[in-house]
Amino acid sequence: MDGRLLAWARATTARATMAWRGGRLPALWLFTDARRLPDPRGAVARLPRGAAGVVLRHDGAAGPGAAARAALGRDLAALCRARRLILVVAGDTVLAGTLGAGVHLRGGRWPDVRRRRRGVVTSSAHGGADLRRARRAGADLVFLSPVFPTASHPGAPALGPLRWAALARGGAAGALGGVTGATVRRLPRHACRAVGAIGALG
Repeated sequence: MDGRLLAWARATTARATMAWRGGRLPALWLFTDARRLPDPRGAVARLPRGAAGVVLRHDGAAGPGAAARAALGRDLAALCRARRLILVVAGDTVLAGTLGAGVHLRGGRWPDVRRRRRGVVTSSAHGGADLRRARRAGADLVFLSPVFPTASHPGAPALGPLRWAALARGGAAGALGGVTGATVRRLPRHACRAVGAIGALG
């Protein structure tokens, strides 16, 4: 786990006013990834108690993948409760409701028309249109990506810190994609409220 990224998150959380109805949102978020972090349980157990969030992706919504994702979700929900971490589920309001978790939107789009909102709502965004849609959809925090080149999407064009900061103006924005303790220092402190990572927290 990247110690410099943890230190950045502690400092950001201490000075931030980013809040939602249930309290203050953490500055540090682990994104699960079936390819890069097949079993995220250990990484979740190492996150700082009471000071981080977890975005359950691990996609595979059809067939046996759905059962495996639900089982992983139950384990992560138990870990998050024990460690006072926030859990959100990507693209599945039903599983989120079953786990007592929040929801992670993709590109600011709710996965169904019911908008079952019980906890924190986060969203991904890959440009200005996604970002605006996510804010209109009621996201408490939007992760704008990829800010730097990332192993998750090799070859994808990165926004870079200046374009990321320009797009992120006007609301709670997090940085995702190639974020480490070294790269996060290239982002303006006034604009970056949170970071999401896989490798740096795995």
